[in-house]
Amino acid sequence: MVERVRGLLRMAEDPAVTDAESQAFTAKAAELMTRHAIAEAEARVERGEEPDTITRMDYAVSGAGGHGKSRVRALADIAAAYGCQSAVRGNNSENTERVIILVGTASALDALRLLLPSISMQMEASARFMSSSHIADIRELRNYTRSALETERKRYYRSFVRAYGQAVAERIREFRARLQRMAAAETDSDGVTDGDENGSIRGAALVLRDDVHRVNEEFHKQFPQLRKHRPERTHSAAGYRAGYRRGRQAELGLDTPVTSGGTSTLAEGE
Repeated sequence: MVERVRGLLRMAEDPAVTDAESQAFTAKAAELMTRHAIAEAEARVERGEEPDTITRMDYAVSGAGGHGKSRVRALADIAAAYGCQSAVRGNNSENTERVIILVGTASALDALRLLLPSISMQMEASARFMSSSHIADIRELRNYTRSALETERKRYYRSFVRAYGQAVAERIREFRARLQRMAAAETDSDGVTDGDENGSIRGAALVLRDDVHRVNEEFHKQFPQLRKHRPERTHSAAGYRAGYRRGRQAELGLDTPVTSGGTSTLAEGE
């Protein structure tokens, strides 16, 4: 399964494929990894094994263009959707690399290790295209100085990236919740209850919920005192709307509707 995922991601990152094809390959990879994590949880329950190990992973994030904080925010949201918690080292306003420290189950971190680079690639490509289009549009409306256009481009780009990550994270949560409900429904239909006299039989949904508590406990054990960093003050409503819309539409293979009832409710701000 892991080799299949790697193969899909190699194809997604091939410069010869179209943007739609790249998203489709990443989509299938994300779906395989998500289903695999839940299948593994079910298998551990059936074998009476201990739950998945809680561990950590360091993930480097580029500060190129001064957009490091936005990238950290987006990727941390996506990691949280996989049940992980994060801290960040070196998250200043300079164009320097920073590191997200992720704490989660081994299977969740395996998925993120494979998927984050490809999701980042899609996010950055969309942000570049949309910010360039936005600047081209407003340049025709009035006579902006070069400095003003560059400032607006950065505001738009950062807001786009933050919203894109938020939207992708929402969809991952929805998909994981749906798979857990399906697993629980199948368990109930087979006449298996969440627990016997020895407490050894539990549904995968319960195991995954327990994982959240174990991750939280380990995270606070490793980072008992965290200092909150200041959020970015620059914000573009247009960039946020565009990023959220693109994030909801990104091909992730999660079978999640882009909108509910034909409309989307967009949160403005951080």
